[in-house]
Amino acid sequence: MTRVFFLLMAVFLPAPVLAQDLSFDANGTDECLFTTGHEGNKADCIGVSAGDCMQQSGGDSTFGMGFCLDNELQYWDDKLNGAYQQLRDVMQMSDASLPDNLAVQADTLRDMQRAWITYRDARCGHEASLWQGGTGASPAFLNCMMHLTAEQALYLFALYSGEG
Repeated sequence: MTRVFFLLMAVFLPAPVLAQDLSFDANGTDECLFTTGHEGNKADCIGVSAGDCMQQSGGDSTFGMGFCLDNELQYWDDKLNGAYQQLRDVMQMSDASLPDNLAVQADTLRDMQRAWITYRDARCGHEASLWQGGTGASPAFLNCMMHLTAEQALYLFALYSGEG
């Protein structure tokens, strides 16, 4: 769904904006996550790399913001999928040693994640609707998706690592 907004922006923007060389580097987010360690607030790292990306020439255009936000969204989505799979594997192993009526962790994790995806998509769709079709709708949608996906990734990772 996020790629659709990004592609629609590319179709409707003038060629000079598309020609600008923007690059995305996740090192700022990685460094932030590393330096916060176990004690810091990892949520403070959300948006760091997208913000760095938007400091480039053209990064403050609608296309540039979309590019930067979408790339950090993909970064967090990869983190989320990895944390979810690791946590699900652990929960499935735990469930395997329990009686059927107690072996529910992996299934409730799956159900929670499915409900969260529905919530995230609806909330971010609403955020975009607040722009009433204006050019800020796509960056608003991507920013919302990035933040909620990052928060969920951090939550799942905390559960997996025993910090949650």
